[in-house]
Parts: sequence; C-alpha cells; structure tokens
Amino acid sequence: MKPVISISKLRKTYIMGSEVIHALKSISLDIHKNEYVALMGPSGSGKSTLMNLLGCLDTPSEGQYVLNGESVEEMTDNELASIRNKEIGFVFQTFNLLPKYSSLENVALPLVYAGMSKRKRLERADEVLTDVGLGDRVDHKPNELSGGQRQRVAIARALVNKPSIILADEPTGNLDTKTSVEIMGIFEEIHKQGNTIILVTHEPDIAAHAHRIVRLRDGLVESDERNDNVITASDSTHRYLSGENVIE
Repeated sequence: MKPVISISKLRKTYIMGSEVIHALKSISLDIHKNEYVALMGPSGSGKSTLMNLLGCLDTPSEGQYVLNGESVEEMTDNELASIRNKEIGFVFQTFNLLPKYSSLENVALPLVYAGMSKRKRLERADEVLTDVGLGDRVDHKPNELSGGQRQRVAIARALVNKPSIILADEPTGNLDTKTSVEIMGIFEEIHKQGNTIILVTHEPDIAAHAHRIVRLRDGLVESDERNDNVITASDSTHRYLSGENVIE
C-alpha cells in the first residue's frame, strides 16, 4: 500500500538578515492511511516547521513531498489551497476561532470555500458539533465557551470537510489536565473512524496516545518508533481520577 504522505530529503532554510537558519536539514518519512503519529522534539527541533510543510502552509527549500500520490512542490497556489481545504483538517493550540462568529458559523466556514449551499453548510456544521459533544452550544460565540469547548469547536471545524488527514499542533497546550484528557479522547475516536492523525507535542503523556512516535532534534529525525504502550482516554481518565500525573 502506498503511503498517504511520503517525504524525501526535505529541507527548509530561512534567511534572517545575515544568518542562515536550517530549520529542517534532511527529513525522510512515510506515513500511511489511518496511522496515528506524534511528532516530538524540543523547541527549535523543527517539528512545527515540518507540520507547516505537511499541511501545505509552507513550501520546502529542497526535497520531495508526495501527498496521496501527487507531488506537492509541483502544485499551483490554487491547487495547494484546495488540498488544504479538502484533504487536511487543522487543529491549533490557540484555537484560531473568529470571535464574532457563533460555533456553528466557525465550523461551517471551510464549507464556504467548498462551494456548498448555506443550508447544507449549517446542517453539516451542526452534525459535527453534535459529534464532538457541543450540540447544545451551536449559537455560542468563542468568548462564551470554556477552553475545552473552544478546542472542540476547532476540532469540529477541522472535521467538517471530511478530510483524510488531521494535523494537530499542540492541541492541548492551553488546556488543563482534565480537559486535555477529554480532547485526546476525541482524537482517539477520530482515529477509530479511519482518519490519519499527525500530532505535534512536547508532552510525553500526550504523545503516548499515538501509535507511532517520531522524535526530531536539530532538524533531523532522531528516532522513529512504534509505540507499544498506547495510552487510551479511559486509561488517562482513570489516572486523573486516582490522582496520578497524566501530563508531565
């Protein structure tokens, strides 16, 4: 089976004044359909840069990126925008919700670019909000929601176009332990439904929910290992209720 994502000798270099920064030095990686991968590494390791490249938010300086059998570096800006809208769902640490829009409107927004009618957009948005447990919060604006509820809205927005790949950048970074466990439970369910999940985190206990852990250091892959001790949301809930540290 061909991988969903295949990157070969990917490099990313930034010029900052007279300084050249090698954010990614040479990354080669294959990710298959329905994998659940955590990208880990200290600050400056290149994990967020890699996430931006995988999400077609940025382009590599060198190397090859093949997404669903198509070479990304040969795509036009319009083709890249279409890929971002249809193939990839993004979840960010800071939620990135529009403050004047309701939960329903925030979630429906990607469907505007997909050319769907307003009635169908709102129906689909309502369906996904219900799936993440927010069916009773559709009319609430972000400032009327807790941090965990805002992240659920962001996850619903990522799922609304039925993407094959979910990219999550530190999705629990602004949340308390109990809420983080709940959010990881949602990702667990998304994975069970067949989505490929790529999660960026610096927290070992969050990475432990993934089935494969790729560690980056200084712009290179330091290790790439199967996780034989996957923590489920029910494990985390039990540990939380018993007073154990769930997130270091």
